[in-house]
Amino acid sequence: MIRKTAVGTALLLLLIAGKASQGERFEPVHEAEFYEKLERKMVRCQLCPRYCIIGPGQRGVCRVRENKQGKLYSVVYGRPCTIGKEPIEKAPFFHFLPGKTRIVLATAGCNQMCKYCQNWELSQSAPEDLPSYDLEPDKIVEIAEREKAPIICFTFSEPVVFYEYMCDIAKLARKKGIRTAVVTGGYINPEPLEKLCSLVDAIKIDLKGFTSEFYRDVCGSTMEPVLEACRIVARSGTHLELVNLVVPALNDDTTRIRQMCCWIRDSLGDTIPVHFSRFGPAYRLQNSPPTPVHTLEQAARIAKDEGLKYVYVGNVPGHRLESTFCPNCGKTVLHRKGFSVLENNLVDGKCRFCKARIHGMWE
Repeated sequence: MIRKTAVGTALLLLLIAGKASQGERFEPVHEAEFYEKLERKMVRCQLCPRYCIIGPGQRGVCRVRENKQGKLYSVVYGRPCTIGKEPIEKAPFFHFLPGKTRIVLATAGCNQMCKYCQNWELSQSAPEDLPSYDLEPDKIVEIAEREKAPIICFTFSEPVVFYEYMCDIAKLARKKGIRTAVVTGGYINPEPLEKLCSLVDAIKIDLKGFTSEFYRDVCGSTMEPVLEACRIVARSGTHLELVNLVVPALNDDTTRIRQMCCWIRDSLGDTIPVHFSRFGPAYRLQNSPPTPVHTLEQAARIAKDEGLKYVYVGNVPGHRLESTFCPNCGKTVLHRKGFSVLENNLVDGKCRFCKARIHGMWE
C-alpha cells in the first residue's frame, strides 16, 4: 500500500511497480557517490557532515548507505516507500509555481534524529521496515508525465540520503521539461549540494533553530553545516525557501528568532521567503503543546521588522499570512487558503497593481 501518513492523495499508478518484500534485508543496488575508500575495506561517507566510517556489511547513521566489500552503495535507489500527488503549497513552497501539482516521493532514512519529526515512521526506519516499490528514475518521470504534474518533489523523509536516486530523476525530468524540488533539513556537505543545485529547480530548507544546542539536543546534529547549505543554495540561484518550525519552549525565544532573521537578511537576502510553521505534538514530543498562534504572529512581526519581505505563518489554515503581499504597494498578489490559491494577481512575475517584481519562480 501507499503510506497515507505522509502522502495526502494516493496515486493509482503503481500497476507498473513491483512491491518489495517487507522485512527482508535489502541488497545494495547502486554505488554511492561521495565516499572515500579506507584500509581493510572500510569506507568513509562524504555526503553529509557525519562522515560515517562504515565497515563491510554495515550501514551509516542514515540506515540506507551500506558498505559492500569495500564499496559504498545506496540500498534505496529505485525503492521509494511512498509516492503521491498533491499541491506544491503543501511543501510549503509559496514562490515556486503556485497552484501547480507535484509528484511526491520518499524512501526510508534520514541523517538527523529530530525529536518532533512529523514523518518519523519513514525517516527513522530502515528500508526493510517499510513496504516499498521498484521504480527506477525513468518510471518516476513517466508517472509525472502521465499525471500531467509539472513538478517532482523529493520530500517527507530526507532526500539527502537517497541522493543518487534524486539526482538521476532530476536529470531525466529536466530533459522532459519537468521541474524538480527538494524539501530537506540541509544537512549535507558543500560539494554534493553544489551538484544538486545544478540539477534541481527549488530547495526548501528546514532551518530548525538558531542555536547549536537546539541542533545537538533536539535534532542530534549540528547547525553550522545547515547555515552553510543555506548560503550555498542562495548563491547558486536555485530557488530557496526556508521553514522554521516553532516549538514551544525549545526554539521560540524572541531574541534568537530576531538573530535568525537578521542572519537570513544579511547572509541570504531580504527576498528569501520564510515560513514560521506551527508545531503539533509528534514522535518523542507527544506531550508538548501546539504552538500558540500568537507566537507565530510575533515571529512574523520580528521578521518583517528586520526587513524580510516575504514572511508566512504555516499550519494555521485560513490565516492572513498564508497569502503573499506585494512589498511595494502592500496589496495581495497571491491569496491562499490552506493549500489552495484562490486569487493570483501576478502578471509576468510582477504585481498586477503597481508592477513591482515579486521574487520567485512563477512560470
